[in-house]
Amino acid sequence: MWREIEPHERHEVQVGEHRVVAYSFGMGTETVFLLNGGPGLPCDYLREAHSCLIDEGYRVVAFDQLGTGAADRPTDPALWTIGRYVEETETVRTALGLGKVHLLGHSWGGWLAIDYALAYPQALKSLILADTVADMPHLVSELEKLRAALGPETVAMMQKHEAAGTFDHPEYQAAITLLNYRHVCRLPEWPAPVQRSLSDWNMGPYVAMQGPNEFLYTGNLKDWNRIPDLPKIGAPTLIVVGERDELTPACAMRMKNALPQARINVVANASHMPFYENPAGYYPPLLDFLASVSR
Repeated sequence: MWREIEPHERHEVQVGEHRVVAYSFGMGTETVFLLNGGPGLPCDYLREAHSCLIDEGYRVVAFDQLGTGAADRPTDPALWTIGRYVEETETVRTALGLGKVHLLGHSWGGWLAIDYALAYPQALKSLILADTVADMPHLVSELEKLRAALGPETVAMMQKHEAAGTFDHPEYQAAITLLNYRHVCRLPEWPAPVQRSLSDWNMGPYVAMQGPNEFLYTGNLKDWNRIPDLPKIGAPTLIVVGERDELTPACAMRMKNALPQARINVVANASHMPFYENPAGYYPPLLDFLASVSR
C-alpha cells in the first residue's frame, strides 16, 4: 500500500537544452518506470503511490517531466508536444541505464506510454495503462455523458462559459469541482501527494496539450487516436480503470479490444486515482500482473 518514501537517488538528466529530474527507489533488478499524468503536473502523486513496490523487490523510477516540479520550466509552447515527451522519456531511460522496463503510464502518462511503446518497443518488458485512453474523440463523447449527469441547465451554463472563455466564473468552477469529486478522486480529503502535485500545476503544457480543465479538450491532443496502432504493441499489457473514472471503462475496453496481450482491472469504488481510493482493489492485481510477466 502507498506511503511516502524518500528517494534513494536523485538524478538530473539533460534533455536537449533543458534539464529534468528523476527519482529512484530501491535496488531491484526489474524496474517499474512511471509516467505521471497532467500534462504539467509534478510526479509526486504517482511517485508516492508506487514507491512502495520496492517492498516486492522492484526498482521504481519516476521523473518530473519538462515544465514540472524540479525540472526546468521553459515557456516556449513549441515544446509541449507528445513527440518531444516521447524522446524525453527515452533520454531518461537510457541516461539512467534502466534497460527493459515495466512502463506504467497514468492518465496523460498513459497517452505518452502508448506513443513511447510504439516508438521504442524494444525498451518494454510490460505496459501498464492506468486510468487512460487511446482515442481522444471517443473520450470526449464519454465526458459529455458525465457532464450530462449534472442536468441540462448546468450543461447549458457550462457551454455558455466555454463559448465566452469565462472558465474562472464561480458557477462554472462549481460544476468542475463537482465533476472532479465524482470522477477524479472520490475521497473526502485528497491525499497530500495529490494536493502537492495539484498545487504546483504548470498550466502552460496542460492548456496547450489538453485544455482548460479535465472535462474540456481543446489542446493539440484533442484529435489524438492510437486505436488503429495498438495491435502493433506486443508487450503484455495491464489496463486499469476506476469504475467511476473520468477516463471511463468504455475507453478502457476500446484499448483492451485492440491490444493483442491485454488484461483489464476495473477497480470498484474508485475513479481516476484508484491507488489512493481503493488500494486493495489496485495493488494485488498490479503485483500479480508484474509477477506473471517476470515468470
